Amino acid sequence: MIKKVDEKYKSSFNKTAVHPLQSWEWGEFRQAHGNKVVRLGVFKGNKITDAIQVIFSKIPHSKYTIGTVIKGPKPTKEMLDALKDLAKEENALFIKLEPSFAQVTEGQARFHILTKLLKENGCVPGKTLFTPTSFWIDLTKSEDELMRSFSSKTRYNIRLAQRKGVKVVEDNSDKAFERYLQLTKETVTRQGFYAHTENYHRLMWKYLHEDLVKANKKPVAYLLTARFKGQIITTWILIAWHQFLYYPYGASTVKYKEVMANNLMMWEAIHLGQKLRLKTFDLWGREEGKGFTKFKEGYNPQVVEFLGTWDLVTSPLYKLYKVADSARWKLLKSKAKLGLIKPAF
Repeated sequence: MIKKVDEKYKSSFNKTAVHPLQSWEWGEFRQAHGNKVVRLGVFKGNKITDAIQVIFSKIPHSKYTIGTVIKGPKPTKEMLDALKDLAKEENALFIKLEPSFAQVTEGQARFHILTKLLKENGCVPGKTLFTPTSFWIDLTKSEDELMRSFSSKTRYNIRLAQRKGVKVVEDNSDKAFERYLQLTKETVTRQGFYAHTENYHRLMWKYLHEDLVKANKKPVAYLLTARFKGQIITTWILIAWHQFLYYPYGASTVKYKEVMANNLMMWEAIHLGQKLRLKTFDLWGREEGKGFTKFKEGYNPQVVEFLGTWDLVTSPLYKLYKVADSARWKLLKSKAKLGLIKPAF
């Protein structure tokens, strides 16, 4: 049985939420950011066995919405039927699904079965939000085992940063977070990519760290900083959820790049995950050929494939939306190439 859940089920919901983007706190953050959030629970008796958090975004200048279940549970027929009913309630053209369901844990045969289920119940391959593959590092290995597995260049750069005097520490202070925002703005400007707004990051930190600490609860998000010559030159946001550590956000200054602070940051992030008694470090995505992907590969992570991105189509207007959305992105890319619009933070 699947039904909507309210605040009284928060603890039970979080126990079964398979990813931090499905956590109750993430939903509170997204509500504060202006989205509508609906939480569904798969019940057996009075116990939730699967948590499903759906985030709805309004399509501008219309009555319609788009739903997303990002990094949600393994899909079932019952779940897809419940999402179709919910889509009708919310005037959703479709609900995007990116299950946190890895082939490494389930096998290729199970992938084929689930892909068939999705297709038979109104799902089509969709535009990705997360990359279909990621990197995992085994945090249960010893420090020596891990270090030996890294590339020789990575090991050299970690030791170089240490010799140069780079210090990496967890620092969740207001001052450190403000520096994180400064460095994020600098990174966006330097690299020319589109990032979430400053308000987005502030709200994320409030709900995943500050509010939990104020309530004497264990935080979900942590801030790691690298200092050199008394300055914070690199900052990473790390998220701990169940047995996993995640690395969603990072920012740095181009100044002092020769001291290889990011290499030491990754090494100390691994240590933080071990201190928190977590088992796996998910490096939050993998894109072949990209510079940061090559950086991650130096730590000898396991490549993990997920079930992919699927749009559960719930309206005949879906095709029209896809055409309009494609045209919109082509226009934005053309304007960006001409310098008519620039990334902002």
